[in-house]
Amino acid sequence: MKLTRRDFTVGALLAAGTMGLPIMVKAEGTKTVALLFDSLVSPFWVSGIEIMREKAKANGWETLENISDFDDNKQFEQVKAMIGRKVDGILIIQTDSKAVIPAIRAANEAGIPMVHFNRPPAESDAYSVAIQADNRKIMADTVQFLVDEAKKMGGKYKACLLIGDLGDVNAIQRRDGFFDVVDKNADIIEVVARVSTEWNADKAFAGLTNALQANPDINFLVTSSDFMHPQIEQVLQTADKWHKRGEPGHVLFAGFDGDEGAYARLKDGYLDACGVQNLFLEVDMAFQAFKDMWDGKKPEKLLLDPGFVITQANLAEKQDEMWGYTVWKKQNGG
Repeated sequence: MKLTRRDFTVGALLAAGTMGLPIMVKAEGTKTVALLFDSLVSPFWVSGIEIMREKAKANGWETLENISDFDDNKQFEQVKAMIGRKVDGILIIQTDSKAVIPAIRAANEAGIPMVHFNRPPAESDAYSVAIQADNRKIMADTVQFLVDEAKKMGGKYKACLLIGDLGDVNAIQRRDGFFDVVDKNADIIEVVARVSTEWNADKAFAGLTNALQANPDINFLVTSSDFMHPQIEQVLQTADKWHKRGEPGHVLFAGFDGDEGAYARLKDGYLDACGVQNLFLEVDMAFQAFKDMWDGKKPEKLLLDPGFVITQANLAEKQDEMWGYTVWKKQNGG
């Protein structure tokens, strides 16, 4: 089965309407926001839309929803339909950063604010706001924790990185954050495998299996997304490398995103660290951007979620900020 997943500061606010951009000011009253996702394949997207619904309701807003199934043309038609329904704002998750630009222009022409969630569009003169995790820094901070653990334990390490779809800027930034750290620690960390997953769980499984067959001494592993954890666990179990922290044969292991599987593996002692996208904060940032644009302000085009690194040492303190913990708690009757 194919599985895919494609500093909160609203500073430098300028008056809207400059540089020929539309003034996006709406009358007070009930707002309607369109939530346009390219899919709900990823747990991150599923949790995201649930949080958006809850927070929209808390704001007294109504929502309209559509899924494009990774079809850019279909999503453009959905944008035009929402414009026709005179929504007050459009939150969009696009598949292609360039293909979405005509949709931004259409929203600009209609005077409807558009916010991109998690994936920014390609650079253009069209105006919209993108909310994105600071992928490179979060990954670098996560890998730094893993390197520090390696230094405490001593010895040399053979590393494997599971890379996402390099057509996705998030995957590129996470890859670069990994190498920002390991390249500075080449005296103890040797990268022996780069597994191209294309955000596909089957490819992750096959690629990691092949990597371990070629390099059975891999003992330092980082995945660019937590949704691949089940495949990683299966491969490591088969190779007799699935051991808890402190046990002989434990592979230093870090993830990225902060889903319920990552929380469970942290709690159980198999995962050393996880770079968490603060999904709750990102939704707040997106909705604040709408409020600012409705007030005639012009937020910066890119607003970054600084995220955080969660480990067993700070799990009790930080777990409530981890969106995956909320999912795990619901699944386990918490």
